[in-house]
Amino acid sequence: MSYKELKEECYEANMQLNALGLVIYTFGNVSAFDKSHGVFAIKPSGVPYEVLKPLDIVILDLENKVVEGKMRPSSDTKTHAFLYNQWEGIGGIAHTHATYSVAWAQAQKDIPIFGTTHADHLTEDIPCAPPMKDEHIQGDYEHMTGQQIIDCFSDKGLDYKEVEMVLLGNHGPFTWAKDAAKAVYNSKVLEEVARMAFLTLQINPDAPRLKEALIKKHYERKHGKDAYYGQS
Repeated sequence: MSYKELKEECYEANMQLNALGLVIYTFGNVSAFDKSHGVFAIKPSGVPYEVLKPLDIVILDLENKVVEGKMRPSSDTKTHAFLYNQWEGIGGIAHTHATYSVAWAQAQKDIPIFGTTHADHLTEDIPCAPPMKDEHIQGDYEHMTGQQIIDCFSDKGLDYKEVEMVLLGNHGPFTWAKDAAKAVYNSKVLEEVARMAFLTLQINPDAPRLKEALIKKHYERKHGKDAYYGQS
């Protein structure tokens, strides 16, 4: 069968990642999942964005077996497959090495919720998972990167449907969503919130966390049952 539409979705999301300035050279990738067929599309490894074509996109099943495509898939493929296997309802995953997101990951710090831009998208600090254990690094590294994300959410009591982003200590960000385009959107939001938080702490190292009333108000006016932001 043809996976043309899935490849197009994945290609467009990867090109948007590049257009938004979230990647340099060949760093980063986006995948798109087709639950009905149990396959996902992902960027091929090491291919520059300026020469990437929809036909280059690789299709794999959830056991990481290539279903369609001649190129080697992203080196992060096993992480994407692991998350699709573990988390029901996600249809796209993005990974970048965007500057401010990576800086927070290298500092091994959660990104505090300082302002309403952050609260418009989630009500929690953006979590940073601890650096991977040596035995996992020496094992199936990309598979264990997925486990690292799952463990972080379990340890912090977070819901992946509410918090669609994470930092991996000393590594960088992963985001996910209902589809690939929204996963890219979440990557851009994460990078901007990371930048704002960094600047906030430069201006005031003792800046307080946003108060709960404002967190609740800004999140619920976009996401609550009585949301009124935007058009119906």
